[in-house]
Amino acid sequence: MLHGDERDLFDLSFAIPAECADRLADGRADIGIVPAVELNRQNLRVIPGTGIACAGPVRSILLISKVPFAEIRTLATDASSRTSVALSRILLAKKYGVTPRLYSQLPHLGKMLEQCDAALIIGDAALVLDPADLPFHVLDLGAEWTELTGLPMVFAVWAARAEVRTQDPAPFQASLRFGMAHMDDIVRQEHSKLGISEALAREYLTRNIVFELGDREYKGLATFLQYATELGSPVEMRKVTV
Repeated sequence: MLHGDERDLFDLSFAIPAECADRLADGRADIGIVPAVELNRQNLRVIPGTGIACAGPVRSILLISKVPFAEIRTLATDASSRTSVALSRILLAKKYGVTPRLYSQLPHLGKMLEQCDAALIIGDAALVLDPADLPFHVLDLGAEWTELTGLPMVFAVWAARAEVRTQDPAPFQASLRFGMAHMDDIVRQEHSKLGISEALAREYLTRNIVFELGDREYKGLATFLQYATELGSPVEMRKVTV
């Protein structure tokens, strides 16, 4: 959307996922990449075909615990991704039978574990960690979800406010194709900014993350929204409109 043929189609601004959702909610934006759980909270229309998902280990969403997972009573979370917080609650409840108290904190592992039994680390803060080197119990939430459901996990989707005219998905799909065709450039430019190796950046963007969404991804999305609602979403679940 910055460098391809679609660069003049939209007035772009950038924010963390939760902030993107808030901008749609209050009308500051018409379209955004929003956390999947927002589809339970806002009346949004999904723009089909593209998003952010995984079909196994995601690498960038880690639940790190000082105690066995079934003994977690308090969980420090990073509030920048509401979907990851909801996913951690779902997995802990369904797989380990616990519903910990949540505490929103800055994403610093040491400080989070000083205050809580476990910490949810996402995004860049997770990528710079090597799970194999951590002296704690570690869950990759993408792997846990696919093991639980047999389905992909959708973390975010392109979506528009319901009152905005129906969007043609073609520009979003074309922008994705442009990005995938220039993956070598993206990896070279971005890996050092994030403090990770070029090999990890390539592995993450080409194997961990899925950007094209099809029937299985949307089935996984619907399952996630159902589970999030069953666990106590404060807003009645809405049907996913694609």
